[in-house]
Amino acid sequence: MSGRLFPVLLTLAVALVLTGLSLFTVSETEVAIVTEFGAVKGSHYAPGLHYKWPWDVVTKFDRRILSQSYNGETFLTNDNRGLIVDFYIKWRVKDPVQFYTATGGRVELAGERLADIVKDGIKGVVAQRTLQQIVSAERAGITSDMFGQASKSGAGLGVELVDVRVQRIDLPDDVAARVFESMKQGFAKTAGRLRAEGQSASTGIRAAAERRRTEILANAERDALRIRGEGDAVATQTYARAYSKDPEFYAFYRSLQAYEHSLGKDGDLLVLTPDGEFFKYLKDPDKRRAGK
Repeated sequence: MSGRLFPVLLTLAVALVLTGLSLFTVSETEVAIVTEFGAVKGSHYAPGLHYKWPWDVVTKFDRRILSQSYNGETFLTNDNRGLIVDFYIKWRVKDPVQFYTATGGRVELAGERLADIVKDGIKGVVAQRTLQQIVSAERAGITSDMFGQASKSGAGLGVELVDVRVQRIDLPDDVAARVFESMKQGFAKTAGRLRAEGQSASTGIRAAAERRRTEILANAERDALRIRGEGDAVATQTYARAYSKDPEFYAFYRSLQAYEHSLGKDGDLLVLTPDGEFFKYLKDPDKRRAGK
């Protein structure tokens, strides 16, 4: 009995082994390629269960975004100053066949090549600028420049460069103080120039405002004098019409005004003859009225 079952069991075992070697699964987070004796036979498999020949080899890659950080990389600026740059890259496999051909499917090798590509991009961007331009420039502008260069080079590896970011830009300790002092002097010079320009503009604005003020006051004074003159003319005409009806009363009224302003003030000395015209209404007002 056992002799009959042995071939059956052996056949089942071989079938199971062949079935296991002929089936493979791909998860949602993976991409896979099938190679036959080193040559790529199939790619772009959907998630799920798939078939292959037992001698075919399945290579899987993570399709998720991968991150790698690089610290303490040194680059030289246009004015030959050393910069210490920390940056990170984010990438993922876009073309599994090209990725396998370029890197042999090794993620570490792909990361090293991408790092070299990004370093070359940073080196090119930094070398085109002085230290002051890099420090004062928008970091997003610098990142976009090197990201464009690195993306074109990374496409040859079958990967998509998702993001490149500069985390920190620092100076070596031996030159940091000197560079900062130089930048401080440069900013102070710029601030002084801007203050001088502001002071000049302020002086011009104040002079224009003062000139305008003088013109307004002069025009107002001119208009006031004209209106006052017109008012005095109207008043004179009104007084003339009123006093022409009784000239003697007008003379009497004007004499009283003169008495009010001339007599009875402390410290005043007035020398007049008693029979002068000034005292005619004080000596005999009724007689003067009667002589009308």
